[in-house]
Amino acid sequence: MDTAPILPDSLEGFGPVRAFDVSKRAARVTARHPTGSRGQGSKPVLDLDAAFELAGIRDGSVLSFHHHLRNGDGVLNLVLDKAAQLGLRGLTVAPSSLFPVHAPLVEHIKSGVVTRICTDYVNGAVGDAIIQGHLGTPLILQSHGGRARAITSGELAIDAAFIAAPVADRFGGATGGIGRAACGPLGYAMVDANHAATVIVVAEEISQQQLDEAEIGADRTDCIVLLDRIGDPSGIESGTTRPAQDATSARIASLCVAAIKASSVMRDGFSFQTGTGGISLAVAQRIGAAMIDSHIKGSFVSGGISAASVELVRAGLFERIHNVQSFDLEAVRSFHQDPWHHVMSAAQYASPLVPDAICNQLDVMILGAAEIDRQFNVNVTTGSNGRLLGGPGGHPDTAAGAKLAIVTTRTTAHGFAKLVDRVNCITTPGCDIDLIVTERGLVVHPQRADLADRFTHAGLPLVAMDDLIARDSKPDIRIGGGRPLIAVEYRDGSILDVVRQGGFG
Repeated sequence: MDTAPILPDSLEGFGPVRAFDVSKRAARVTARHPTGSRGQGSKPVLDLDAAFELAGIRDGSVLSFHHHLRNGDGVLNLVLDKAAQLGLRGLTVAPSSLFPVHAPLVEHIKSGVVTRICTDYVNGAVGDAIIQGHLGTPLILQSHGGRARAITSGELAIDAAFIAAPVADRFGGATGGIGRAACGPLGYAMVDANHAATVIVVAEEISQQQLDEAEIGADRTDCIVLLDRIGDPSGIESGTTRPAQDATSARIASLCVAAIKASSVMRDGFSFQTGTGGISLAVAQRIGAAMIDSHIKGSFVSGGISAASVELVRAGLFERIHNVQSFDLEAVRSFHQDPWHHVMSAAQYASPLVPDAICNQLDVMILGAAEIDRQFNVNVTTGSNGRLLGGPGGHPDTAAGAKLAIVTTRTTAHGFAKLVDRVNCITTPGCDIDLIVTERGLVVHPQRADLADRFTHAGLPLVAMDDLIARDSKPDIRIGGGRPLIAVEYRDGSILDVVRQGGFG
């Protein structure tokens, strides 16, 4: 069954569409087995009005933000309120992610202050407004690595980057590792700081002494805006932060660890990353126990980091952490305290322009899914009801880079089948997925016959995709051909899929 999406020839305001090419997968399978000083001395400390003037922000400007405070961020709303007060229109907003806390953005969309959004993830009222058609141009959803690629290549040219930082020094250096609103490493903001025309650090505290360690270099910063509060750090823990304990999740996690062991990738020096869903965290818990039993020590854990990853290193099972963002406050504390806990920029993490990006050094990646189809395409963008769930994040980056990309999922959730004929939106192409682990058994991608042989020899239960879909099938609910609302980019900038108005029943 051909599940390729029907793409428009162009997206209004964004030029010709370049469709994702599955044939390029062969090369990836084989591959898997800048700038000048901003001046010296202290930086000016300005209010927002003066910072807007310094940056030359005008109608149509591109403003970027980061999401290290996640659902506790207060800076994006403040900056866009100021833009509205100044009478600006037609802005492009390019945050690394948007959360429910950013609901005030909806009014700025409706009023025309913001007419374009380019981001990695959208959840909450902003996503609902986009699905309802309030944004005049298609939302561009990029992966974390795709966003870094677009910024470093100049494809996404940022006029002003507003970088929320708990602490800055008077020279303009900034960190997320300390302060009242400590949020962990500013890995996403590092790319913005290196390439934006103007960099505005928005801080709660200014140190008169130079920071010993600063993710944002003083030579990248143009000015500092001092606020009483940049946000609420408790909002960092906005997702699942504990391992799932129910019987179904436990079976999936146990099967996943057994598959990793049987695949031969779990050996001394192996690298590992997992998301923060309950099943993924249960896998992290069990992988540690399996490593102890087998007397194996890994090299690194990477990605967005939670307490589960920190505990693996503290237990002596891995040597170090490469962190692009912290998912909970324990990870924030570890980044400040532990010498083996290292920052990485979004480009170092996942840009396809960086050959030795950390995602390309991964042995095992554990991923989640809202839906998976016969071609192993994964949807983590839209729900069965058509709501915007989030977006690519690092999902397609790590799936493409890891030697063993595993999706863990129940076969049903909330009354809906999760293995379907055709996903409602392709977030990660099936050619980058090696294995699906469900409570009913393992589904191996046809291109990985080597894995099927190993799992059979190990006595692990294999199940055919067709059998799972036949048992829990649902009708294809793509029904419309309305105007494009969302364009989902692959990490190289090609278009994987388009969500259209009226596209859900």
